[in-house]
Amino acid sequence: MTSSAVVEGTEGAGVPPQEVTLDISDGIATITLNRPDAGNAITAAQREAIIAWLEQFNEDPTVRCVVITGTGRFFCTGADLRNQAPPPPRPADIPEKLVGDVRRAMLRGAIRLIHAILDCEKPVVAAVNGTAAGIGAHIAFACDIVIATEKAKFIEVFARRGLAADGLGTWLLPRLVGLTRARELVLLAEDVPATRAAEINLITRAVPEDAFAAEVAGVARKLAEGPTRAHSANKWLLNRSLDVERHTLAQEEAWIVDVMSNTHDAGEGVASFVERRPTRFRGF
Repeated sequence: MTSSAVVEGTEGAGVPPQEVTLDISDGIATITLNRPDAGNAITAAQREAIIAWLEQFNEDPTVRCVVITGTGRFFCTGADLRNQAPPPPRPADIPEKLVGDVRRAMLRGAIRLIHAILDCEKPVVAAVNGTAAGIGAHIAFACDIVIATEKAKFIEVFARRGLAADGLGTWLLPRLVGLTRARELVLLAEDVPATRAAEINLITRAVPEDAFAAEVAGVARKLAEGPTRAHSANKWLLNRSLDVERHTLAQEEAWIVDVMSNTHDAGEGVASFVERRPTRFRGF
């Protein structure tokens, strides 16, 4: 099944057809940023389409894994600064830009997109085909598995523009690489080749370009054939683990284990072990 960018909830968002595409096949939903001539810089309309799709996937039992990727030489080079929404109309004696305007825009925009990826109930794979910079890098880092071609690079570009890091970068980076390395990435704003990113645990894997498509397909297939509800629970627990103290997580973990023990896939996992046969998870 292939779907265009205009989906329920985004018809009025003004996404030109094919600028971001959705393909759903065999339980894998692939979202592709498709503005290669613009470095796949993400627009507000594309962002809204992706958020709407991720929310739909949460409720769709036929979608069991999500892949986010780009076309051409770039994964995503950041926000498209040439396509900013105009400020709301105000009286002539009121400044065009007020304190709080940017804050609201960030919470409704880039931060909301990263939340949507982190909170997606299905495993999300970033297939980083090229440069990922700014919010583009944070889209990748928010995903559960990040596979990059060895020619890709990651750039915390904000300091180069005199900007504060946005898109929850300062939440993501210390959790991925530790505070010391996070400071290095944000303050120096240097290009990080994919192989180096894998070495410092910023991403999951860096693979040769000729093996990239097969590696992404293999990982996505393994996730899509896995215990989808268990993946959702484990993803939530892992993301939660650095935000609460040990005893709180212990109680939450215990309840989740209790609930998950009643799923079909939990029963199948035990039965397949006892019967010494391959598991056949169905995602519920």
